[in-house]
Amino acid sequence: MKEIFEIRWHGRGGQGAKTAALLFGDAALSTGKYIQAFPEYGPERMGAPVQSFDRMSDKPITIHCGITNPDIVIVLDSTLMKTIDVTDGLPDDGYLLINTHKSPAEIRKEFNIKGKKIATCDAYKISEETIGKRIPNTPMLGALIKVTSILDFNQMLKDTEEKLKKKFLGRPEIVKGNLESIKKAYEEVKQE
Repeated sequence: MKEIFEIRWHGRGGQGAKTAALLFGDAALSTGKYIQAFPEYGPERMGAPVQSFDRMSDKPITIHCGITNPDIVIVLDSTLMKTIDVTDGLPDDGYLLINTHKSPAEIRKEFNIKGKKIATCDAYKISEETIGKRIPNTPMLGALIKVTSILDFNQMLKDTEEKLKKKFLGRPEIVKGNLESIKKAYEEVKQE
């Protein structure tokens, strides 16, 4: 892993970009990593574009600013790509992970993306099947771990389960559905 690994999440208000960044941050923290996980606040409302960020390192992190050159960009809603340059600041060897039913090759061609690694995962379909709602954040956690191997999958899953049990106390079906969505996305993500 490079000295500081940075992730930028793009989504819409209500899709869980902030929650996904925080869950990833908690899982990384439990492995002994130094972590920052934070949203970018503005005049957000349900459906409006939002961003969240993760910064992870083996050493203390002394910078405190937004992430402009992420190692990976995660897009929770592919319609954002029509109005926002989600690849802004992403280096040529960076990773673009998109919630879509399309293949990485189709995305590359449609948006004329050059020099980036692309992965796709149909997180809407997965979340509908496992959670019963179109909430792409937890499936995209599974896809993130698969394409980067940045954390141990089973350890991340265990930590996420503990966090979800606290958040959804007395609602084990929600915890189970979210864990299933993470596992399914981990298995089904397509990489180029």
